[in-house]
Amino acid sequence: MMQGPRLFLVVVAACLIKEASGFPNGKVSVACGDMKPQHGHASSSKSAPYNITVDQTTFSPGDQITVTLQVVPTTEGAAFKGFLIEARDVENLDGPAVGSFSLLNPSESQLLQCGDTQGSAVSHTSKSKKTDIQAMWKAPENPPLGVQFMATVVQKYKVYWVKLPGPVVSLNGATVVPPPKSTTTATTALTTPSVWNKPFSSEGCGRRKSCLRDPEGCDPERDPLCFFLSFTPEEHTVLFELSGPSSGYMSFALSQDKWMGDDDAYLCVRDGDRVDINAAYLPGRTEPEFATQNVLSDMSWRLADGVIQCRFRREIHLPVHNRSRFSLDQSFFLFVAHGRSADGVVHRHDRQPLISTYQTVITGPPKDLAGSRSPLLMKFHGVFMLVAWMTTVTTGVIIARYFKMDWPGTTLLGQSVWFQVHRALMILTVLLTSVGFMLPFIYRGGWSKRAGSHPYLGCTVMALSVIQPIMALVRPAQDSSRRNIFNWAHWGTGTTVQILAVAAIFLGIQQQALLLPVPWSTGILAGCVVWGILIDLLLEFHNRGVIQTTTNFALIED
Repeated sequence: MMQGPRLFLVVVAACLIKEASGFPNGKVSVACGDMKPQHGHASSSKSAPYNITVDQTTFSPGDQITVTLQVVPTTEGAAFKGFLIEARDVENLDGPAVGSFSLLNPSESQLLQCGDTQGSAVSHTSKSKKTDIQAMWKAPENPPLGVQFMATVVQKYKVYWVKLPGPVVSLNGATVVPPPKSTTTATTALTTPSVWNKPFSSEGCGRRKSCLRDPEGCDPERDPLCFFLSFTPEEHTVLFELSGPSSGYMSFALSQDKWMGDDDAYLCVRDGDRVDINAAYLPGRTEPEFATQNVLSDMSWRLADGVIQCRFRREIHLPVHNRSRFSLDQSFFLFVAHGRSADGVVHRHDRQPLISTYQTVITGPPKDLAGSRSPLLMKFHGVFMLVAWMTTVTTGVIIARYFKMDWPGTTLLGQSVWFQVHRALMILTVLLTSVGFMLPFIYRGGWSKRAGSHPYLGCTVMALSVIQPIMALVRPAQDSSRRNIFNWAHWGTGTTVQILAVAAIFLGIQQQALLLPVPWSTGILAGCVVWGILIDLLLEFHNRGVIQTTTNFALIED
């Protein structure tokens, strides 16, 4: 990890950089090789209401052929949302894509690189409904004897067809044996979970099974607001139970760190009056990639009073190595998250996930685990910023503005006392702000796209906080004609950064990572701001003689 100035420069630069996704509308969820959507459901066994046509059946190297994917004319309501079109060697349909495409519908389609050739596949750019799509295929310089066009078509999230066979086009003068009619590769069917008839219980937590709960010590059998995860090691498997109030899904993940990414996840997704249970892989802070092979057994679920509950078993060691599935005899941090879903599509979690405090071995001795939804680094970030901009900077401004005439003739280390106190408090403010500013970048590993305007205000506050002491270092002499300009600039910059800092704090206390009670936290912070303004006004009135105070030492002595 970078330290000191290098880290500071990196996080400041992050304020000026906006991340871009690899494709116009985010990640394409269809794998090039097997052309399977990562949706966690089997492809449809019904006849596909789509066909593929071409404008010529023979070609020479470098020729261009128009390929059309469309809804069968006699079919109604079969518009599709997603697609992937490739050309394959007719003698090796499982091999790499052949040739390259150019776009005829650039608003609805985009080129992908499948293998070594740029533009070797065409896919969708959005989930808008489409009835037909066209692309221009260009034959390579060294083509195979024959090429077959294939398409994966997604009508709905759970309804799709994989590798629909299209027409075969032949190299001029070549004789091609047509492939079998059906080349659709079926996705492994997922076992249908059964209904579980009784609520889960926390009985045995710490004795027979390990449990992670929020609120701590809650029981899902009695408390409908209890978020609950338990796991019980058995001979060759582990039994998992997951419960929590949610309208869409409940999920948990096994992670090697406290940051989402490269995680083994399991989701219980509500679909009407039933629940789908799936394993998934979390590549980063993006949508989960559902497993296409079933690795779970004895799956069951329960829906009651707005609570989703599901249970299943998973083998400790899977027979086939899979980077998405971890061996359960290792130690992991546990994440528990919930959120909304629609048509089987899960959306970002509603709250900060519950994360276990320490790593735990899934097959280890039973434990009653502790966890938090608020990371320690983010708590320190909030504390540092609150102390800096609600305490030290306010005190430093008051000392400089209203206490210059006190301690006349008294110096501290060769400077007036008020100046030394003011400078010390302002340096402390800059130090607290700098450390607090770095912490979210260390925790997030970069820029947060979902924090609204808070990080932008924070970057501005950080920049102005650095500018202020630089201005003070190069200030002109007391009797200089430019001293007045410095005074106004110093006052203006200081006032601006104070206002922006307070605005950033108000936005910051609403962030999920702090998990502060609303609206109490906002009310308390507003009270502190009002109190500071009142103190400043009273001192200002006193300084201008509107309010006068006298001290009667005689009365005190009496």
